[in-house]
Amino acid sequence: MAKVGSRGMWIGAVCAGLLLAGCDVFERQGVGPGGQAIESFTAEQIFERGEYELSTNDSESAAFYFGEVERLYPYSDWAKRALIMQAYAYHQDKDYENARSSAQRFIDFYPADDDAAYAQYLLALSYYDQIELVGRDQGLTFQALQSLRTVIERYPDSEYARSSILKFDLAFDHLAGKEMEIGRYYLKRDHFTAAINRFRVVVEDFQTTTHTAEALHRLVEAYLSLGLTEEAQTAGAVLGFNYQSTDWYEDSFKLLTGQGLEPRVFDNNWLGAVYRQMVKGEWL
Repeated sequence: MAKVGSRGMWIGAVCAGLLLAGCDVFERQGVGPGGQAIESFTAEQIFERGEYELSTNDSESAAFYFGEVERLYPYSDWAKRALIMQAYAYHQDKDYENARSSAQRFIDFYPADDDAAYAQYLLALSYYDQIELVGRDQGLTFQALQSLRTVIERYPDSEYARSSILKFDLAFDHLAGKEMEIGRYYLKRDHFTAAINRFRVVVEDFQTTTHTAEALHRLVEAYLSLGLTEEAQTAGAVLGFNYQSTDWYEDSFKLLTGQGLEPRVFDNNWLGAVYRQMVKGEWL
């Protein structure tokens, strides 16, 4: 069996051959209502019909035929191959719920199979590919993170681990972006405490994302607005130590010096702990 990770090229090559070898015979004979009963075909023939449908970009029909292989020949090797291909076809059709279902069944039935890693990756993609605008509900993002982590931890040597790591980082950044969006919303409406809570989440829980520098700058803005100068100065100091070359630090520096202050670490607030972690590497 060809590696599933190379499905795109493999399917194209196989189906090109099938077109020459007789997929049109299936068309003339008919399969399903109004034609020859699908039960009269072998598992291999039905599987090949699914591949043919994929080659014509009819992923919905392909998923149907792969499902029929599993239904009619449940204990055959073709059924195993058809199940992973059904998950792939559903994903191509953007039917993410059924893609997850098929992928999960494959994992449950064939946990030691070589294609189990790809099934887990498909399951993760079925969540990841639904992550869209930052403003939407983030439940799918959390589920994508969990599923991608499973690929990374359970199949670290697979060809899907690297892609999962990259997608994990992007999904993680997406969650941080959600916190930033809400924080900015509150900040614009002078709900400073609520804004600080959101920016704090980014600084404490999403330090490796692209949003940390802005979150620290927004903390400087919010704390200065509340008259909490030591917190503002500490946020500015952490920002300076880690992101001194950014426009965010330049803006924070201007805000602080404009009020006769300077970036400086005060150890009596939560940002002091962040400074010890991010700058000094003290985690205890």
